[in-house]
Amino acid sequence: MGGHRGDERGQLAAVAIGRAAAGVGARVPGVTARAVVAVVGLACAAAAAAQAPRTRPERTRYAETSRAADVEAFLAALAARHPGRLHRTSFGYSWEGRRLPLVVWGAPGASAAAVRATGKLRILLVADIHAGEVEGKEAVQVLLREALAGRHPAWARRLVLLVVPLYNIDGNERIALGNRPLQFGPVGGVGMRANAQGLDLNRDHTKLDTPEARALVRLLAAYDPHVVLDLHTTDGTFHAYQLTYAPPLHPSTPRVVDEELRRRWLPALKRALAARGWRLFPYGNLPEPGDTAAPAWTTFDHRPRFLTNLVGLRGRFALLSEAYSYLPFEARVRVTRDFVVAALDYAAAHADRLRALVAAVDAAPPTSVALRARLGPGDTATVLLAGVDTVAHPYTGAPMLRQRAEVRPLRLPVRDRFEPTETVAPPRAYALPPDARDLVARLDAQGFALVRLPAPQRVRAERFRIARRTPGPTFQNRQLQDLEGTWESVDLELPAGSWILPVRPPWAALAAVLLEPRSDDGFAAWGLVGTDGDVYPILRLR
Repeated sequence: MGGHRGDERGQLAAVAIGRAAAGVGARVPGVTARAVVAVVGLACAAAAAAQAPRTRPERTRYAETSRAADVEAFLAALAARHPGRLHRTSFGYSWEGRRLPLVVWGAPGASAAAVRATGKLRILLVADIHAGEVEGKEAVQVLLREALAGRHPAWARRLVLLVVPLYNIDGNERIALGNRPLQFGPVGGVGMRANAQGLDLNRDHTKLDTPEARALVRLLAAYDPHVVLDLHTTDGTFHAYQLTYAPPLHPSTPRVVDEELRRRWLPALKRALAARGWRLFPYGNLPEPGDTAAPAWTTFDHRPRFLTNLVGLRGRFALLSEAYSYLPFEARVRVTRDFVVAALDYAAAHADRLRALVAAVDAAPPTSVALRARLGPGDTATVLLAGVDTVAHPYTGAPMLRQRAEVRPLRLPVRDRFEPTETVAPPRAYALPPDARDLVARLDAQGFALVRLPAPQRVRAERFRIARRTPGPTFQNRQLQDLEGTWESVDLELPAGSWILPVRPPWAALAAVLLEPRSDDGFAAWGLVGTDGDVYPILRLR
């Protein structure tokens, strides 16, 4: 996926070809009175919209994507047009010192206290995590304009929207024609995947090596959104869908969250978008050429380094949206906009029940947390594949790919769930040594409240004795490692200055995943915990 698989904008002629291929802008002829009234109504709406700010793609007929200055100017114009209804602030800084913009709609102010005091369902929209995947950034601007114009009255009654339009703002400012090759527009170029450190923000939500990811998890802790939508674009396998999606994939996502998403919410979104002419399917890919794995439609990764998986592990709802790279740019923006609209319509209609489900999660601490997992076998379903045509980029001559209209059905196992292979019963607390300030800072960013011992204290603890360390590959500037060993019960004295992390809902599962030595996405796995001796320095307190 552009979002999870591979590191990867038209000149007017190319855009016109793409618009025709996607049916964008097609008109249905007719001269009935009803049609005339409809046309007049559309003309009035267009006249009103003409007075509202337009996004950079709208101004350039989808040849270009928005720079940060475009987004800021658009939001400033909306705020001036609707005084007191759109609140603009920031939630942190990028590696290069740019402010990370946050927009709040549906609350009397932008602070976490003002948002939480509304009692409404809180929804966070995150766009531009990979700055070559620009559709979410453009769609959220359009949605804010629509909401302020009164097009979604149910949202105003039931929802607060928190919008992060430029998560990877540094990457967004590195627009180049060669970024994200093969994607079908915009021909004016897109930003780059990584942040200015060269790190992937969507691999950083557990280790927190980037200021952007630290800022975002602080936002999650402060505002505690009930729902998070993470908006991406995908390449990968040539399929016949306009958008693919995924719920949180960690197997310790609370069951009520997983069932609501898989059994109700996502099927409702699929029906709503089908009514608008879009085909949707669970995110996945076929095996790479040369891969000996049995053919299957396989999702990505369960680990909470990925934003939606982190949100699920925190006991909240999350939806991943992946527009298809080989659609024309305008169609990708439209399908992303329609997906978010349908998701928010569902949230508004079921806001009371969604809040109640989150409250139930918070009241029920987990008895078991998955530390490692594998893909389940999946159920067989019909997957729709399609070929692509090659179109020359009008300015570079490089190939761009465009989805063909024909559809080829294929019966395949759809492997989109993970099952635990190693679990732990969370302790009542973890104890970290006095010198663990770096880990404490990472935990603090996640919202954990640690207590520091003012004096030595005798405790009964469980200690992990390391038998083997296996170095892994270097990934995202970290040397990965795998620890093996055994647990032993000990009576010992914790020194003054030790850090105690009480394990309480709703983040008990996240605490275990971050701090357990056998976790496949914890501090130990990322090489963040000093393990020079034969004892893991973080203790369980039962």
